[in-house]
Amino acid sequence: MQPQRAAAFYGGGVTSASSDSNRRGWDAMLTWRAPDISRMESVRVQVSGKRIRANGRIVAAATDTNPAFGAYYELQTDESGATTRFGLTVTLAERERQLAISRDEENMWMTTDHQGERRESYDGALDVDVVFSPFFNALPIRRLGIHEQAGSFAVPVVYVNVPDMAVTAATVSYTSEGRPDGIKLRSPVADTVVAVDDEGFILDYPGLAERI
Repeated sequence: MQPQRAAAFYGGGVTSASSDSNRRGWDAMLTWRAPDISRMESVRVQVSGKRIRANGRIVAAATDTNPAFGAYYELQTDESGATTRFGLTVTLAERERQLAISRDEENMWMTTDHQGERRESYDGALDVDVVFSPFFNALPIRRLGIHEQAGSFAVPVVYVNVPDMAVTAATVSYTSEGRPDGIKLRSPVADTVVAVDDEGFILDYPGLAERI
């Protein structure tokens, strides 16, 4: 897939987003569809420089390994693009559960869920990653400028599994040639090459989702 510019929607108009991370803010609706199973994700992003506010939803039909579920999330980063707050609600047929994660000035994470509260470092992570979501890969890609420079990056993340809402420390590795259409990605569940747009948001994640 050829890289495209992220579209910023303003009252029905469309404004092409430039690659200058320090330019004015823009808003967009981004949507992905899984290639082989019934799962979709849609998120509203509000971007100002490297700062992101996002509200999104994942809806998935039942598979052999997971029940049908819906997941609603909210995320906020600071001006450097590092995550400060993340909230998640997962709904199954039999229950609904919530998760809240926030990072303090000491880069420690407070996690609150149905089991209570705990404070952990998650190996110094500054980003959250959610299974089944291509949106969250944009956080380290944009924060570090991975799509704009050649190099290898081992990124510690707060790794959130859905629908069971398990939270663990993990590492996601990226190798870039400095262009948006050939970023090698290795995570706990994938080893592939992804394409992003000029703003660093996923266009194509083989086996997971494609932007529509």
